[in-house]
Amino acid sequence: MKDCLFCKIVAGEIPARIVYEDEQVVAFEDVNPQAPEHLLVIPRRHIVSLADAEPEDAALLGHIQCVIAELARARGCAEPGFRVVNNCNADGGQEVGHIHYHVLAGRKMEWPPG
Repeated sequence: MKDCLFCKIVAGEIPARIVYEDEQVVAFEDVNPQAPEHLLVIPRRHIVSLADAEPEDAALLGHIQCVIAELARARGCAEPGFRVVNNCNADGGQEVGHIHYHVLAGRKMEWPPG
């Protein structure tokens, strides 16, 4: 998608502090962190939101979850704990129309999130 901010990051057109990438996924530091550790994990393939996921996306979405776990372990966040957030569409707080997962850690998370 040519006007998508995250697609531009995937294509290298917009710089990002990338911490992980493979053939399916890119992970980078959030430019407006909400916790000491705040990563965004996105698929390279454009999917607008979780509401747009199809059965054929199951392997990709599962891979994203495994990458998140790997990143949490590698960055020392797995044992103390971390939060994974997916905002879906406008009322869910999604600001960029490309499915993405926030990985937040480095502080105690409150509940409910707000």
